[in-house]
Amino acid sequence: MLLGTAHAACLGEQSSTKTYKFDVVPQLTAAKIYTTWSPLLQRVGQDAGLCFELRVSPTIPEFEQKLLKGEPEFVFLNPYHAVLANQKKKYQPLLADSEDLLTGILVVRADSPIKSLDELKGQNITFPAPNAFAASLLIRAELAKKKIDINPVFVKTHSNVYRSVIGKDAIAGGGVNNTLDHEAPEVRQQLRILYETPAYTPHPIATHPSVPAAVRDRFLKSVFKLTQDEEGRKMLEGINLSKPQAVTYAKHYKPLESLQLEKFLVLTGQ
Repeated sequence: MLLGTAHAACLGEQSSTKTYKFDVVPQLTAAKIYTTWSPLLQRVGQDAGLCFELRVSPTIPEFEQKLLKGEPEFVFLNPYHAVLANQKKKYQPLLADSEDLLTGILVVRADSPIKSLDELKGQNITFPAPNAFAASLLIRAELAKKKIDINPVFVKTHSNVYRSVIGKDAIAGGGVNNTLDHEAPEVRQQLRILYETPAYTPHPIATHPSVPAAVRDRFLKSVFKLTQDEEGRKMLEGINLSKPQAVTYAKHYKPLESLQLEKFLVLTGQ
């Protein structure tokens, strides 16, 4: 029975004796994540001879708890999570998108009279979660630097942020360029970007130190192969990895340590 359960969860090579836990940060709804990631992991797994169990936590804090315990062997995570995961459990980034850099954005309703960040003082601003990198940490750090005190309200996903602003539950909300781009046109049309942060290397796929170098290499090569046909390119576009590149912690994510975002972190269950 246990074997049957494990293989029911297997995306990729069904005859593989090892199932790798693959966690995806829940920026979007679980349905959206399963829809975009499952076919990609199925194809990459079959090509690389690997088997994956796709796991989506209900909230970003729950995802963080699993990550900082070292549970997932593969993980798609935000850039600052990559810093924490490397510092605490030696996770190594493997690949990220090379084209679409990540920026944090503050959005208001398209018809909002607000024109400057100063007008947000004392207001309710929605964010996906305390430790969302560009959508929350970067923006809150920038507002603090400018001495703009706000009341942060955390609503779990980027999709919820955008809808909270459209529905007038909040005067503004924090997201990122990539997730706003993937919203339906009718959502995007109702929002205006008030502020955008500097750009950074986006979310990587990282691996636990227990994952052998040969497995990392097979996975990387299989992802690169997806760029060679239209179906594969659509899969990559669906997860914001249109132009994958190999990345390293030292070059692409260690520089984030200097942003000193620790004071804005909220870690639960540590």
